[in-house]
Amino acid sequence: MKRTIALTAIGILVTACTSAPVSVDWPTYHGDAGGTRFSHLDEITPENVGKLQVAWTYHMRPPSTTPAPPSSDEGEEIPIRRSRFIPSEATPLVVNGRMFVSTPYGRVVALDPDNGRELWVYELPNHDQPSTRGVEYWPGMGDAEPAIFFGTRSGKLIGLSAATGKPIASFGNGGIVDMKTPEVMNGSPRAPLGMSSPPLTYKHLIITGSRVQETPTLGAAGDVRAWDARTGQLVWTFHTVPRPGEFGHDTWEGDSWKRRSGVNVWTPLVLDAERGIAYLPIGAPAFDRWGGDRKGANLFSNSIVAVDAATGKYLWHFQTVHHDIWDLDLPSATLVEVKRNGKIIPAIAVMNKTALLFVLDRVTGQPIHEVKEVPVPTETDIPDEKPWPTQPMPVAPPPLARPEFKMSDLADLTPEHRAFCEQLIEEKNIVESRAFQPLRGDSAVASFPGSLGGVDWGGGAFDPKLGYYIVNINELGSPQQLAKRPDGSWGLKDGYVYFWNHETRLPCQQPPWGSLVAVDVSTGKIAWRSTLGISENLPEHLQNTGRISAGGPILTASGLTFIGGTDDNRIRAFDSRTGAELWSFKLPASIYGTPMTYRGKSGKQFIAAVNTGGFVGSPVESDTVTAFSLP
Repeated sequence: MKRTIALTAIGILVTACTSAPVSVDWPTYHGDAGGTRFSHLDEITPENVGKLQVAWTYHMRPPSTTPAPPSSDEGEEIPIRRSRFIPSEATPLVVNGRMFVSTPYGRVVALDPDNGRELWVYELPNHDQPSTRGVEYWPGMGDAEPAIFFGTRSGKLIGLSAATGKPIASFGNGGIVDMKTPEVMNGSPRAPLGMSSPPLTYKHLIITGSRVQETPTLGAAGDVRAWDARTGQLVWTFHTVPRPGEFGHDTWEGDSWKRRSGVNVWTPLVLDAERGIAYLPIGAPAFDRWGGDRKGANLFSNSIVAVDAATGKYLWHFQTVHHDIWDLDLPSATLVEVKRNGKIIPAIAVMNKTALLFVLDRVTGQPIHEVKEVPVPTETDIPDEKPWPTQPMPVAPPPLARPEFKMSDLADLTPEHRAFCEQLIEEKNIVESRAFQPLRGDSAVASFPGSLGGVDWGGGAFDPKLGYYIVNINELGSPQQLAKRPDGSWGLKDGYVYFWNHETRLPCQQPPWGSLVAVDVSTGKIAWRSTLGISENLPEHLQNTGRISAGGPILTASGLTFIGGTDDNRIRAFDSRTGAELWSFKLPASIYGTPMTYRGKSGKQFIAAVNTGGFVGSPVESDTVTAFSLP
């Protein structure tokens, strides 16, 4: 179900690069607005990367500060082992000789990127928390000074002077805009609405997604909105659940669209600044495991939607999952370039949690590699559920993660682990699964990829020199079973669980459990696949299993891929051309987000990341920003 709009004014034949102009900074979450996470810096090379060492460390936790407890509306827990500390998912920014980073302790800080020295600190009022994944930089306009913008857990949008960290008086009410407007709150003023990812800036606009509830059904809308960076005034709103008279409204049966929550952009947006197109990676509806109360394809859930960045006007969409009943979302979007017949096609690579990679023409939304509507299982014992009979699947590339589970796939690395998994299957009545297997009430379906997803909000990165899209993949299933609630709806029987031994953190299917994969976007073929991470609690000869990861990779012009994310506490460098692992460094805690790179005032290239995985028994000092450089 797709509609395209003629974009004659945009110039379809333009073949400009997806990356921003060559920069030695890291001015936005993805490095550039297109989400490529590609840096033109090349001082650190495959030949010398083994010499990297810690240059400086900044401890984010101030003295005598207790981190706030996680809020009840955050949804399922990502299975990175954590203590009572909140793990940060932030990627620092570096612009014009300053580093900006949000912390888990109610603060946003500016640092000297050469040594980690604190330059200014902003403490959020009322014990609020800044967006988990970081902040956005705005270069200013006219008399308006450069600023840092970010959302908060409580639904505020805050603007600070990039120079001083002081709130911008002309923005909203003393630097703060309340995002909980009556329209978006859907008649539920106490419903959760905040931001977990940074906004995106375009000219004078700040474009925001949101974090809303996964359950219950009724709550705040997941609408995408744009605000004036100078005043805080609302400029445009895109209804992610179409209203009567809007395109896509007929994909919601009856009044099921009313006050529907979910269908939100909880990961970073991306932008084709040259064409003025913003791309909205929209997630699943609430409730995201049962759709008996919302029959239909449910646009614009699980869709990449292109809008005019200046007005919010709908241009085109591509829905990656019809009528989502698996919480598959659409967490990953990256601008890429496809080379075909001597021409460059401007494209966008998108992935939902199935780790199916769709490569689309970013101007028209048409698939570049063929996509077929494939029949999928529809049998379920949930009486009012009507699973969609087909789902879109690309002919190329192939699925990047395991799409199904058979009992013959059960792990047998050690007798003890095999016995645990067999007992788990018996206790939970776990059954085999195929791709898009509907959930049931009489047994637990071993869904692959599970709740974490084959790919999640970390997403991938694009190397324009190689034409490779590089992404980290998880292989962790979820045994999920539905149970009827007193009001007649259906929810998860055992909450959010994973198909593994929680104590040893060993998944119950054969490894690899985590990989780094490179896809040639022009051919749709997998260029290479490398194991990502080790299981140190297994015998040494069995440790190369791959590990569960969060966050994503970054790439450099010298041909390096840097990634943290794995729960073995390491940051690694790979050869982008071959996938060979070249360097690793073990930190006190996991890098729960994505690294970044920049050139310091000294002229040195640095690699920096936030490591705050919250491992049990880890010291408080693990809540740090760590920067690496050559000697």
